[in-house]
Amino acid sequence: MERRTLLKMITLLTGGAVIGGHAFLTGCSGGRERKLKEQLTFTPEQLAFLDEVADTILPTTQKSPGAKAAKVGAFMTVIVRDCYEVADQEVFLEGIDKLDTACKKMHNFPFVKATPEQRLALLTSIDQEAKEYMSQKQELPNHYYTMFKQLTLLGYFSSEIGAKQALRYNQAPGRYEGDVPYKKGDRAWA
Repeated sequence: MERRTLLKMITLLTGGAVIGGHAFLTGCSGGRERKLKEQLTFTPEQLAFLDEVADTILPTTQKSPGAKAAKVGAFMTVIVRDCYEVADQEVFLEGIDKLDTACKKMHNFPFVKATPEQRLALLTSIDQEAKEYMSQKQELPNHYYTMFKQLTLLGYFSSEIGAKQALRYNQAPGRYEGDVPYKKGDRAWA
């Protein structure tokens, strides 16, 4: 799958522009004029936290493994470190703390100790907040949850697990067939 096609799919799924999209189109290392935070590192706890957030967004189902199995948390850290501008990196890092604080406020304990139902309730409310925030956005920074969600979708559906088990995958497709029958519940093509 081409980068542009994947970015278009994620934009449609999240209802907005992909944060850091320019870096994806030009290649993360292409723009040396971009300012990146020096030596940005993530702790093992932050990586585990991101895996749990991603797995709440895309959980394991009977048909495919979840985002944690695809190691989406590690993917997020690489993209944030290597592709995001300093301002977006800071919003992303602050978002980890904000999300954990919101969980403590809503459920009286950290996100990683919450049940899947409690995590989902929290992320659903924050998703609504992010949509409202992004609809009013003019010169405001990006919302951290929008970053988490976009990176989860991008990381999962570009991983081997996402492409081969969540989507229908054909490594060497044959001729073009523009009118393929679709049955409700069929997976999309990778």
